[in-house]
Amino acid sequence: MKRFWDQLTRRQKTTVALGLAVTVAALFAQFVLIPYLEARQQVRSAIAANQKALREMTLLTAEYDILRRRSEMIQRAIARRPPGFALLSYLDKRAADAAVKGNVRSMTALKSAPVGDYEETAVEMKLDKLTMKQLTDFLYLVESPEEMIRIRRASL
Repeated sequence: MKRFWDQLTRRQKTTVALGLAVTVAALFAQFVLIPYLEARQQVRSAIAANQKALREMTLLTAEYDILRRRSEMIQRAIARRPPGFALLSYLDKRAADAAVKGNVRSMTALKSAPVGDYEETAVEMKLDKLTMKQLTDFLYLVESPEEMIRIRRASL
């Protein structure tokens, strides 16, 4: 190899040296620099994706906490109800309290709908010849967040 190098002219030696330098630079770029830059970009992308996932998880955690507190509130309200609680009898008692029991034409229990671990019960009431005061008194007495009773729909 030494003999080959010695036989080359100065210009040829410079050309071979430049060719070797370009080859080494290309190999360095191909096998070291480009993989490093790609890996760095992948790490940055992964960090951005994980930060986005963390933000979403934080929002979901806050939403979960709200739902958990609401669920606990519902469980406490249901536990406070007297044993054998029935919506029809509750409405009948509230109609009597509001002095509209004579105006109740019919009360019909509708099909129950399961909501999570609980069952939501609905009643259709038909009332005749109510004054606005009687209606508001009755609605005021029926709506009871403590008992978890609410009026979902009313047709007047």
